[in-house]
Amino acid sequence: MSEARSGTSAPTVLRMILGRRLRDMRLGAGASLEDAAKALRVKTLTIRRLEKAEVALKPLYVEKLLETFGADRQEIDEFVDLAEQANQPGWWHSYRDVVPSWFTAYVSLETDAKTLRTYEPQYVTGLLQTPGYARAVLRGGLPNGSEEELARRVELRLRRQSLLEREDAPTLWVVMEEAVLHREVGSPEIMREQIERLLDVSELAHVSLDIVPFDAGAHVGACAPFTYFRFEEPELPDVVYSELLSAAVYLDQRADVVAHLEAHSRLALMTSSEVSRALLNRMRKEYS
Repeated sequence: MSEARSGTSAPTVLRMILGRRLRDMRLGAGASLEDAAKALRVKTLTIRRLEKAEVALKPLYVEKLLETFGADRQEIDEFVDLAEQANQPGWWHSYRDVVPSWFTAYVSLETDAKTLRTYEPQYVTGLLQTPGYARAVLRGGLPNGSEEELARRVELRLRRQSLLEREDAPTLWVVMEEAVLHREVGSPEIMREQIERLLDVSELAHVSLDIVPFDAGAHVGACAPFTYFRFEEPELPDVVYSELLSAAVYLDQRADVVAHLEAHSRLALMTSSEVSRALLNRMRKEYS
């Protein structure tokens, strides 16, 4: 899962968990990739892809592998049942007509993460956007799209925000550049409404919002926006997502994840909640 670009399949969180369990069971049984591949009469690459959650977990494959690894019938049945669940499309599947394939993995990770830390140098992060702001941003990136397509994209973005209202809502820590507040998206009215929304959510216990002021100067975060995901399940690694113009990169190598996590922490140290709220209140007045 080190990289996922346009056109590649996107792993769900449950599939990632099961893939890792398959690997652990194979190693626990003392079986090599070649042994597993021989049992299924496939190439070792197929086993690697199963364990890395890059392909769907076919129940017949799973059952044969677990038999090879010495699992009992109950364990096999339970695993196969979970594999079938993992192959079911997520709620966002109904938006596949307006969402690029490489972004579906992001929605899956976002839905199941326990902690999200995001850096945004240009726009308000999607989870905190108002309907008016979201529509203006999406229209800017979709100049030739139909009104129907635009409405569907806005609907998806707003539906994603429901995770912040769940009883088990994740912790969200957003770091944005002051430039985000100065870039007028839509209209002054839309910007004022958006800033008021940011002021409101910044008071939520599970949301932190830091804005890096212009006078912070050059810093480590002068790069593309990214989101860091941490999960409750111990089987899952931390993941970092960074979006390009027409593709995305998903990083789970320890060195890459740590570099982004440290960058996020350093950025947050360049401001404070008091400075951030003062910036928000000042810009709200400017858009009045």
